[in-house]
Amino acid sequence: MHSHPATTPFGRRSMSLGMVVNQMAAQSAPPEATVHKWRVFQDIKEARVALGASDRALAILDALLSFHPETALYGDSQLIVWPSNEQLIARANGMSPATLRRHLANLVDCGLVIRRDSPNGKRFARRGEDGDVEQAYGFDLTPIVARAAEFKALADRIKAERKALRLVKERLTICRRDIVKMIETGIDEGIPGNWGALQNQYRALIARLPRTAPRQVFEAIASELDTLWSEIREMLESFINSQNLNANESQIERHIQNSKPEPKSDLESGLGKQKEASGRASEPDNVRSLPQRELPLGIVLDACPNARWLVKGGSEIRNWREFLAAVELARPVLGVSPSAWEESKMAMGERQAAITLAAIYQKQETVRSPGGYLRNLTDRAKEGKFSAWPMIMALLRAKLEDAKSVGRDVNVVEGQLNTAQSIARTQQRLEVSESLRVSLAKPGSKQK
Repeated sequence: MHSHPATTPFGRRSMSLGMVVNQMAAQSAPPEATVHKWRVFQDIKEARVALGASDRALAILDALLSFHPETALYGDSQLIVWPSNEQLIARANGMSPATLRRHLANLVDCGLVIRRDSPNGKRFARRGEDGDVEQAYGFDLTPIVARAAEFKALADRIKAERKALRLVKERLTICRRDIVKMIETGIDEGIPGNWGALQNQYRALIARLPRTAPRQVFEAIASELDTLWSEIREMLESFINSQNLNANESQIERHIQNSKPEPKSDLESGLGKQKEASGRASEPDNVRSLPQRELPLGIVLDACPNARWLVKGGSEIRNWREFLAAVELARPVLGVSPSAWEESKMAMGERQAAITLAAIYQKQETVRSPGGYLRNLTDRAKEGKFSAWPMIMALLRAKLEDAKSVGRDVNVVEGQLNTAQSIARTQQRLEVSESLRVSLAKPGSKQK
């Protein structure tokens, strides 16, 4: 007796053209086709988003596949399973009946299974006298066999896209790291170039970088970063060639020794850089060490006017005690830890440490890590290689450049800078280095 295969859903469920398409695809499965059901299921999981299947729907498909007794699925075999809702719920980790029905419908809509509903909507199988299944009503797994090659191709394409996305993100990360460190090298080594414009260009590119986006968006930004990388690299290589730094090994070694590994802002320049650039192991201590010159409070406030913002009520800072109290308020604002602050005061002295922190606060936009920067300066102060004077002079020069650009207060700022330079020259003439004092204090030395 020939039985008519069920092609329409039971009850009030409507028929759709999509169901007809899925049934036609199932009929196209060659009889000799054989697939490993769990391998196909893995491909379906990879292509889940492209297929439109929900994660809970795949949990139900996993349960449906487990009701088929064989691992291999054949194109000419009976592939209908007929578990009850209770059995499916038990194998699908106990989801609610409403959730089960909703995600079963999702599997049907995606064409992963086909409904073969009985006349009364029940799922069951009718067996013959030999015990073989003659007629079954439930869920047909034939699409798993018929579309196995499609699922495999889709999964491979998604894996390739995922790998390409991962590679472009790695490329972005490396390119970003290279650009940042090459710009820092250019600034630290004093290489001629418009490094500020390059930094702004880099920030503009990074600002366009979304957290999540298609691979094509990341590819476009990566290409622009590659162009910027090439431009910066060419500047560094051109400088090396012009200075003939690669002429011999000793020059390269000396150049590396003079480089500073720590990140710095443009606060340190002038006298500090001149002394560090000439630092060699053979030089005496009275050349390498930087004396701690006394800075007048007025010059410090001229260079660091933002310190006045820290005073309650915006009142004027009249003495060093009020200045120290104001700088104490800047420490938590900059994120400097109490331990780093105490260490800097011990190494530099309370007043010098306060001046240093005020200078960092004045130029905090250009300092990526104020706490790390302060620790760096503290380590240099312990070696006698740091003075706050270059920082203050650099701030005054920057203030003068800003005044010239806007055309206001140029004479006032120029007068402040000239006063600071005059005081610096006067103190420099009167300085006696610590090593010279020690030398003069030796018993055998005579003062003339």
